[in-house]
Amino acid sequence: MPTKPFIRNSSLADIQSWLVENGFQKFRAQQIFEKIWKQGVQTFNQINNIPIALREALNVHFSIGAVQEKMRQVSTDGTIKVIFELHDGKIVEGVLIPAGTRMTACVSSQVGCSLDCKFCATGYLPRERNLESFEIFDQVKLIHQIALEKYDQKLSNIVYMGMGEPLLNYKNVVNSVKQLTDEHKWGLSPKRITLSTSGITKMIKKLADEDLNVNLALSLHAANDEKRSAIMPINDSNNLTDLSAAMQYWVGKTGIRPTLEYCVIADTNAEEEEAIELVKFAKQFPCKINLIEYNPISFADFDKANVEKIENFAAILQRHNLIVNVRRSRGKDIDAACGQLAGKQD
Repeated sequence: MPTKPFIRNSSLADIQSWLVENGFQKFRAQQIFEKIWKQGVQTFNQINNIPIALREALNVHFSIGAVQEKMRQVSTDGTIKVIFELHDGKIVEGVLIPAGTRMTACVSSQVGCSLDCKFCATGYLPRERNLESFEIFDQVKLIHQIALEKYDQKLSNIVYMGMGEPLLNYKNVVNSVKQLTDEHKWGLSPKRITLSTSGITKMIKKLADEDLNVNLALSLHAANDEKRSAIMPINDSNNLTDLSAAMQYWVGKTGIRPTLEYCVIADTNAEEEEAIELVKFAKQFPCKINLIEYNPISFADFDKANVEKIENFAAILQRHNLIVNVRRSRGKDIDAACGQLAGKQD
């Protein structure tokens, strides 16, 4: 880690104070702020509307910590996976998912993950560190540039569904949402942002108290404690009873209907019995359900359920008046689909 502090962890007021203390004009803070947030300069030398002496002082005292695009892969379905290199050389992945007029950026919140979900490639990686809030912001910015370049469209949505568990990097994730929704930095509506969690109950409640107005997705994948713990060890400390209480708190506090993400895996959670268990869980609070095709990974011996099995599963949920969407996987040929992100560079 660099010994110099990251300037993007400083507020506008902080920068103003530093300028005055070091003999520079206070109004320069707004120019610096504009360049590093709105225009996304990657070095202080690119801030060409401030004096050279100030640029040199900034170089001595601060780091921008800009994220770099290292590589990209394009799927046959138009999905684009981006490998990002962080300031310390560590790698994370993000994905641009085009769907008509909808352009979604899927971003990472951690290098690796600590939760060990058995069906997810990232779960087989060690958690090396949390991302800074501005590193999440940079992923969005760079994916946005790709959307403009390849599709001539702006980003419409952001999902925190890449590498890592967002609610275990709580402070930086919340700060990144505030940065993305700040009109002086990005100005995206919070209704266009979805945070996904494997179910950290106390942090779901804390998030509900933030008044961020973002959407919440719960990676559920089984509605039986024994079965869920077998594929998601986090369930041992955040069981379904506690999760239900947290989701009820979320709805009561925010008024926002959460989404239950359910990856349908053959011989694991795809039978009628499991569908009825999901019905019972989902009936405890207003919600929507996304059924997701399982995407095989080399680390694990799971198989995807066939189309007929998924459709039958969906039909059971619909008969119980639940809102259900079946999500087809995107970017499978480049390991960019749900559960496939693993920081591979080949």
